Amino acid sequence: MPMKIKLDDAGHAVLKDGNPIYVHDDGKEIPFDAAATVATISRLNGEAKSHRERAEAADGKLDGFKAITDLPAALAALETVSKLDAKKLIDSGEVDKVRAEAKKAFDDQVRGIEDKYAPIVKKAAALETALVTEKVGGAFSRSKYIADKLAIPVDMVQARFGEAFKLEGEVVVAYDKAGNKIFSRANPGNVASFEEAIEILVDGYPYKENILKGTGAHGGGAGGGAGNGAGGKSVTRAALQAMSAAAQAAHFKAGGAVVDG
Repeated sequence: MPMKIKLDDAGHAVLKDGNPIYVHDDGKEIPFDAAATVATISRLNGEAKSHRERAEAADGKLDGFKAITDLPAALAALETVSKLDAKKLIDSGEVDKVRAEAKKAFDDQVRGIEDKYAPIVKKAAALETALVTEKVGGAFSRSKYIADKLAIPVDMVQARFGEAFKLEGEVVVAYDKAGNKIFSRANPGNVASFEEAIEILVDGYPYKENILKGTGAHGGGAGGGAGNGAGGKSVTRAALQAMSAAAQAAHFKAGGAVVDG
């Protein structure tokens, strides 16, 4: 069933920030920004045109090689020509020797450059790792959705869903299990914000009922204690973090709880 526009009791469209609200198949209400959508479609059309022009240019460059029907023979001919002196033929063994010496000199030069700049590369990699940790980890710690909707601590949320997020430039981007970017419902054509992405990931989590507040979850943020009404086993936070993701999910599914200690 297609999504429907939300109407009030008088039959008028319900608006939010000047945009009509649509109700999706799963009951979520998302405001639709027509102007932003039109701009996004225009941008995507421009990108498609650019890709097509590059493909056509590449095809044009390949036209000059259509006459080559025997690629191995062509490569062998090029190898032979590369061993010809402008004035005379020289012994191919000497050519190979010169090539080997030139390659060694080049490799030594490259190795020297790599050794010289290795500390800089290492430092840059460390800074990049720190930036990713701050951007992605900070997004989890600052998330209003996690604080308001989930019954488990932020570090456990990040341990379960953190691998779905990557830092691309300055933007935190989420990917689904198939490796596809998660796109926004509120802003079609654009990647989902962190808040929208984490909500989508939690909605697709098979054990979400065990980590959402108000659903009978007994996670670390749902009230501590040595046991729970379901008779599930309690484990310490450290013990839970030592479990695999599958074991954590099984623990919560069985009504298990988390206690500090």
